Amino acid sequence: MIIEPTITVSVVNDYPVVVHGISDMLSSDPRFEVVEVATSTVPERPVDVILFDAFAKLRPEIALSDLLRDPRYIRVLIYSDNLDPQRAHSFMDMGVAGYVSKALGTRELCDAIVRAHNGEPVMRMVETSKDAVAGDWPGRDAGLSAREAEMIALIAQGITNQNIAASCYLSINSVKSYIRSAYRKIGVTRRSQAVLWGVAHGMLPGVATQEFPDSQQPEMLG
Repeated sequence: MIIEPTITVSVVNDYPVVVHGISDMLSSDPRFEVVEVATSTVPERPVDVILFDAFAKLRPEIALSDLLRDPRYIRVLIYSDNLDPQRAHSFMDMGVAGYVSKALGTRELCDAIVRAHNGEPVMRMVETSKDAVAGDWPGRDAGLSAREAEMIALIAQGITNQNIAASCYLSINSVKSYIRSAYRKIGVTRRSQAVLWGVAHGMLPGVATQEFPDSQQPEMLG
């Protein structure tokens, strides 16, 4: 019996809940060793596959360029719920090993990582999956979808709607629609309130949920 070597995987994202959610998905598969689970950093040791989650990252291509130039990292695989073909192909043109949807089930995601490790180009743009597991994201416990949470996270970082649209490959009307929906769910009506809510609920990169004095809490509707 041939024993396959363990594939080392590092999850790269700025949000602790995202990183640990993906790590938990992979930890049950004996083919992988998840190493250096941390936020706002890159692995210091050599890694077979970096799983790069671009959630709420305004200029992901900058971080990707650094990862792709570093000889310690053999493959970089994008993990995203943004299925815009132009975005996916632009990352593939940069030299990433693949671009896979967050709608993939755990087994499908693990198989995609193995294929990327073996040098196969991987493109899995799946809208839905019977065994869909999309990890975790800040604001999920408040009822926000991943896309709505991304809007609030970018707003909390001070990003304009126009720049959000450009970064996420969305129309400005789609951005506004997601924001309106998110506002209804978290009970705010103004951008300043959304910023405070986002800061209080772990929406800033590398920052966990914070406690605010009552005088600084965003006003809630109803």
